Amino acid sequence: MMMYYLLGAMVVVSIVLVVYAFWPNQGQDDEAIKRRMSGHGSQSSVAELRRQAKESVAKRVVDSVAPIAVRQSTTENLEEMSKLRIKLATAGLRDETSVTRFLASKTIIAVLLAIAAAVFVWAKGLPFQNAIGIVMIAAGAGFLAPNLWLSSAASKRKQEIRMGLPDTLDMLVISVEAGLGLDAAFQRVGDEMRKIHPTLAEELQLVTMETQMGIPRSEALSNFGTRSGLDEARSLVAIINQAERFGTSIARALRNQSDALRVKRRQAAEERAQKTAVKLMAPLILFIFPAILVVLAGPAALKMIETLSKTPGLL
Repeated sequence: MMMYYLLGAMVVVSIVLVVYAFWPNQGQDDEAIKRRMSGHGSQSSVAELRRQAKESVAKRVVDSVAPIAVRQSTTENLEEMSKLRIKLATAGLRDETSVTRFLASKTIIAVLLAIAAAVFVWAKGLPFQNAIGIVMIAAGAGFLAPNLWLSSAASKRKQEIRMGLPDTLDMLVISVEAGLGLDAAFQRVGDEMRKIHPTLAEELQLVTMETQMGIPRSEALSNFGTRSGLDEARSLVAIINQAERFGTSIARALRNQSDALRVKRRQAAEERAQKTAVKLMAPLILFIFPAILVVLAGPAALKMIETLSKTPGLL
């Protein structure tokens, strides 16, 4: 029996190591930049060696599993692959191997969870029909787990961009009214907002890079709206494009959009505040009210029980 538990523990450790190998570490790029600025860019550090080791492990796993995981989806449904690529970009994964790694991770986690479930049912000695059901459920959960993670990461990134849009638009208005062009304003605001709203600053820097590479500004802004996945970003892109097309004031359009976004953000905060009372009802009823009832009615109930026990005639 101890061998079964040891085998199960080894499977769990392998799952954790695979997830750690694929897990992105956003702080390493900032550390590399700091090392270059301080003059230590040529020296290899422990963090750099760890990053290279993780990339090599992930690359070997992806190269071995990707042909099995990607071939069927690529040949059958290109539209779904395009949607997946857009969703990965919304979550911040824009490199060429993001789709391959995501599909490979689905297959790897499904197989590892199926193996862990098989070891568990073997150790427990469950019937064959129950064992098959548990293994299939574990494999399905492992196959769907990356989708849940992707949806959570995309929602979190959307919220970060949404919260940073009004302040960023104010900076854009100040930069444009100070005499900067729109491209220079995007670049300056992206640099200034890097510490406050790093996600939105990264998107603005991508817009600047695409414009510098020769992509038309309207197309670069449309790519920004697609990557962000927000209606607010798409409306901002439409307003900027219309202002450039019809020759109206871009600063005034940005200011109006900033005011509208700030009002919308305040209304969303008020809506969340109004929902707080409703959300507090469940913990109040389940946890706080019973404790209050015990504190208030407990002594009286004990006194009544003692009185009734001493006077049998009352019963």
